[in-house]
Formats: sequence, C-alpha cells, structure tokens
Amino acid sequence: MPGTTPTSELLVLDGSEGEGGGQILRTALSLALITARPFRIEQIRAQRKPPGLRPQHLACVRGAVAISGASCEGATVGSSELEFRPGLVRAGQYVLEVGTAGSAPLLFQCLYYPLALAGESQLTLRGGTHVPRSPSYHYLAWVWLPALAQFGFGGQLQLRHAGFYPEGAGEFRATIPAVSSASQQLQFPARGTLHDVDVTSFVGGLPFEVAERQARAAVAALRENGIACSAENLPLPTTRSAGTMVFIRAQFEHTVAGFTSLGERGRPAEAVGKEAAEQLAVFMESAGALDLHLADQILLPAGLLAAGLLPSPAAPTLFSTAAVTPHLTTNGRVVEKFLPVRVEIQPEGRVTVSGSEASAASATDAGAPAPEASS
Repeated sequence: MPGTTPTSELLVLDGSEGEGGGQILRTALSLALITARPFRIEQIRAQRKPPGLRPQHLACVRGAVAISGASCEGATVGSSELEFRPGLVRAGQYVLEVGTAGSAPLLFQCLYYPLALAGESQLTLRGGTHVPRSPSYHYLAWVWLPALAQFGFGGQLQLRHAGFYPEGAGEFRATIPAVSSASQQLQFPARGTLHDVDVTSFVGGLPFEVAERQARAAVAALRENGIACSAENLPLPTTRSAGTMVFIRAQFEHTVAGFTSLGERGRPAEAVGKEAAEQLAVFMESAGALDLHLADQILLPAGLLAAGLLPSPAAPTLFSTAAVTPHLTTNGRVVEKFLPVRVEIQPEGRVTVSGSEASAASATDAGAPAPEASS
C-alpha cells in the first residue's frame, strides 16, 4: 500500500444518512484501511428492519480486522454504533467466512482495494455467492473486475461452489495482484454502440431444463425489444444450496454492463429470464454509460485515483449512469469524507470524481506518493 501514517482524528459518520444501508459501513472500512483514518459510525441502518449491524456486516468488520490487526468497539449483532481503528494492512493468504447466505461478493469488494494496495494476496471467501441485494459472483468476474482494470487493479476469481439464498454454503477464491498504473483516459460519458449481448442461464442443484426455460424467456423478451443476443445454459457446482440465475452481459463500444435475475422458490423460470431481459431493455432506453450498480461501485477507485493514492498521476474520472440512485449519492458522500476529492453528481446522471491542488498536498502529507507533473 502507498505509505500511510495513522491519524488520531476520528471521523464521525451518520449511518442513517441517504441510502442508510450497509454500503456506508463497507466503504468506510475499506477507506479507513487505506487512509489509516479511524472512524465512528452512528445510527447504523437506523431506517432498516431490523436496524443495526447484521451478521453479514459483522463479517466485513471481522475481515477488516483480520487483514490489518485493527481494533473496534461495538461489533455485535444489532449494534447501532461502531468505532473502528485500522491497523497496517498485511498482504497474505486469508480464509474468511460470511456465514449462511451472507454476501461473499460484498465482503470481497470491501477488502479488495486495501489488499491490492498492500501487495499480492489470496482470499478464500465462504458464504452466499448468488444472493439478493448483492452483486453476484459473475457480476464481479464479468463486469466489475474488467472495469477496475482501467484503474490499474486486477485479479483472478475461481468459483468452487455456488451459494444461493437461504443456505449459502458457496465458496470462491481470489488472487489479488498489486495495483499497477491506470489508463490514461478514464472518461466514460457514453457507452457507444452495442456490440454483443450474452445471456447465460445458470442452474445449481436443480433440473437443467429450468436453465433452458429461463434462457428461452430471456431471449424472447430481448427479441421483442429488438435486441439480438447469444445464449448459453450452464450448471453451477453446489453443496447444500440450490438455485438459479440469469445473467446478461452487454458489451458496448466503451463499456460493459451486467444484469442479474435470481430464481426463488415458487417463481416460474420464465419470469426469471424475462426480468433480466427487461433490465437491459430499460438500460438501453437511458443514455448512461454504466449500469446502476457499477456506477456507485466505481466511485471508490475513482476517488483513490483523484486523490493520488494509486501508482499513477492523480486524474479525474468522468462517467454517466442510467439513473442517480441513493446508493450512488450516499457512497459519494462517504468517499468525500475520507479523501480530498470532490464527487459531483448531476441530476441527469453525469458524474465527475476529481481532486484539487489540495488533494496532492493531502496525499503527500499522508505518506502517499505525490502525483507526477503533467504538461
């Protein structure tokens, strides 16, 4: 990791602000580990039912402690307040449990950036890999990681077992290389022309004909919207959980977007396929370059780049998104609290993450390398 020195100044966060979910905590944990900035978060998930910390949020706290030797207070189920003091992140090999169907991808995203900045590491994560209100394993592998490559981040993922709600019991392994130099241009104001659309229908622990039905429905719905595609049906290895998913990957001239629909007990396979297709159709009606989920997930690496905390000259990131979501605005505010950057979000979905002259000085004071001068 770029050299950072601890500061005793405690940052106080309102966990009920904006979207008010677990993303505030996950982003804060990740940035605290990177900047060595302690924080206290109050009113955690105050508007959610039930409020306070849930087991999958505690898994992120435990993971942050495991990779850094951090200390924290208030890390119990139902707690409405947590104080976290980061330690030095150590590259290495880690095996972490989320528990039942808690989201392993969300834990991975929380720990990924600190580990990539610390050097090469390997993670084995166990829990839910394809669960509601979370990016799926395949979204990480096929959309999220390719997008991060332009910031100098990389990685390899291997799915050993898929974990569906409610049993979970999934597992994937990740190799995280040290971060390298970013691309010269990090501007995605438009997605460009549509090149390819791939429909992949997955089934784990259930009859394969369910996957075939899902795929047929997705392809038919896309064709109704004038979208040509290719389709593939694949089995997923599972242990004690069973489930299905349709994932649609749309490759545009400048960006990639992903759309997920999960099966659930009592839901027709045709409805699963149709839902994924309709998500892409709605996206096509917008002018956004990034899908709703990638837009808020890209803010953190964009903030690191703008603040001069990556091994590249500090630079702004510009992109457009299909819609401005509470996740996007809330995550932007958390990034601004930890980093000397500005996240500007226009109502029409245009987003700019930029630093200032003060950004370079702050990064240098924190021990990070100063950005190179540009002509």
